[in-house]
Amino acid sequence: MTDPLLHWREEFPILANTTYMISHSLGAMPRGTRDRLNEFADTWATRGIRAWEEGWWDLPVTVGNLIASLIGANPGEVVMHQNVSVCQSVILSCFDWRERRNKIVTESLNFPSNLYLFQGVERQGARVVTVPSHDGMTVLLEQMLSAIDEETRLVSVSHVIFKSSYVQNLAEIVKRAHSVGALVVADLYQSTGTVPVDVQALDLDFATGGSVKWLCGGPGAAYLYVRPSLWPALTPAVTGWQAHREPFAFDAGEMDYAPNAYRFLSGTPNVPALYSARTGYEIVNRVGVGAIREKSLRQTEQLIALADEAALPVACPRKAAERGGTVTLAVPDGKAIVNQLAERNILVDYRPGAGIRIAPHFYTADEELDVTIRAISSLTASH
Repeated sequence: MTDPLLHWREEFPILANTTYMISHSLGAMPRGTRDRLNEFADTWATRGIRAWEEGWWDLPVTVGNLIASLIGANPGEVVMHQNVSVCQSVILSCFDWRERRNKIVTESLNFPSNLYLFQGVERQGARVVTVPSHDGMTVLLEQMLSAIDEETRLVSVSHVIFKSSYVQNLAEIVKRAHSVGALVVADLYQSTGTVPVDVQALDLDFATGGSVKWLCGGPGAAYLYVRPSLWPALTPAVTGWQAHREPFAFDAGEMDYAPNAYRFLSGTPNVPALYSARTGYEIVNRVGVGAIREKSLRQTEQLIALADEAALPVACPRKAAERGGTVTLAVPDGKAIVNQLAERNILVDYRPGAGIRIAPHFYTADEELDVTIRAISSLTASH
């Protein structure tokens, strides 16, 4: 079968000598990223302080526009931060957790960094309700919906759960939350770039995510979407001078928030990371998330079939609609096997309580699936 997406392989140098099945953790670096970093260095070297007025200052929004086109937002509605922890902190700081409506509903399989933040706002008066998983892989929608009530201020969930690649039903979660006056933040880190998402169609209040994984943008760049109708009412306590209406007035008085998405920024932006992130975003936009999803479902289905044939235990959803871009295998001695695979230039990863995670992407060749499963099967038999 001809795979039209394989012509993108030449844009990713590491694919020439590595079976790269770890894009759920760190996407392969595009060749053009080196040029973008050189562009940053050349701009700094030749334009100096003038670079701020010539584009640097606006990078958190201009780069955010590349994300907006991937998640169904409009230009000017997405801003860039250093990581998702900062994005989530900005959101949490918008609310007074001493009020009666002070409940945060989340899931036990949420990424730990988010859970640590929720523990922190408990010290400010928040009550955190963590919906457990009955199988360590999924979260029952009925339990999630029943946990959301009239005292819930914020529901914070992963669209795709990082350990198991389970896709949660955001539409139903948002519907329930809005029916009782609560707001929803979805962590899209494991979906954007491989699972279609439309923040406007979902009526999401907030969305966060980052560049490291499916977007092939590297570390140091994360995104924050806030529904525009909420902007006037939100005044983040986690803030900085870039969020000011007139930042270069250097007014030391009371904070006067920008009237647009800049109000959700903080201090000076991470300029080199924003340069390096752009190439990956542009490529994913050009490939198209729909095409990526179609190939991902086919290849993850093939991985599951190969794992079944090799009698390797599958620990991710088998239904296509419930599965993100990753296949997890709960094999014994998974961490040791991952290290041995790396010695063979086969890159996957291991997560405690889950297993070996394998993630093909749009640049993955079908034969690499077989190579990976055969290697895991061989090493499992030898342990």
